[in-house]
Amino acid sequence: MMIDGHQHFWDPARADYPWMEAAELAPIRRAFAPADLAPLLRANGIDASIVVQCRSSIEETEEFLRLADATPFVIGVVGWADLTDGDLDVTLGRLRDSPGGAKLVGIRHQVHDEADPDWLLREDVQRGLTAVFAHDLAYDFLVRTRELPAAIATAQAFPRARFVLDHVAKPPIADGFSRDWADLLAALATCGNVWCKISGLATEAKWDDWDAERLFPYVEHAAKCFGEDRLIFGSDWPVCLLAGSYAEIKGALEACLARLGSNVYEKARGRNARDAYLLAKPGR
Repeated sequence: MMIDGHQHFWDPARADYPWMEAAELAPIRRAFAPADLAPLLRANGIDASIVVQCRSSIEETEEFLRLADATPFVIGVVGWADLTDGDLDVTLGRLRDSPGGAKLVGIRHQVHDEADPDWLLREDVQRGLTAVFAHDLAYDFLVRTRELPAAIATAQAFPRARFVLDHVAKPPIADGFSRDWADLLAALATCGNVWCKISGLATEAKWDDWDAERLFPYVEHAAKCFGEDRLIFGSDWPVCLLAGSYAEIKGALEACLARLGSNVYEKARGRNARDAYLLAKPGR
């Protein structure tokens, strides 16, 4: 079973997405729904997907769970919940008991948008993470190089928890290979409870000047750090459309993974996502 481990749905006509206000994001400032993704998955041989939060909204998480309940190919939801909420345990219990709640597999917050690079280490945030893991959910790190030290400390603080790093921590590909990013990624990978999504790379490059060869050093470094059992393919659709079509993005990432060997290629396309998120099969 091939899984797209990272995709989104949104509708700017129905909700606000502060990160979408930049002029260069105009091409994706429109509604994207399951009906738009389904034919792309079929055309590209993908069986299932994981939908990931787009804004800091419990209402969006509830909506995604209802959507997943009605959409067999969506086998997991990485939603948002307020980690600083003293009643987070109750909120997560309510979400798990709601329609589609069985498909809640993780929680994410847009940490790289916080002013404090150590936001993850705040006492109230760490208390919230304790509640997340008590419900056997994974936590997705959405961080850049600046926040990687806090992510490392957090993964070390919860050695029995499951973490997933989104977009290989967004290396600054357009500016050239970053030694700081590479060294911190290697340090995070020493935490055996962290998986890494091979996703979101083309949009970190120059959108009109990238190819698989340009992305390969970053995929190769992630593979050296995390090994074949902790890499997860993700399209980052529809954000990826800024740089290329779904098929172009998938083809480039698969070409990079294939260069690293059949085990890396096959496991990143499904098994590792199932392990990281404890996923059920489609339709269940």
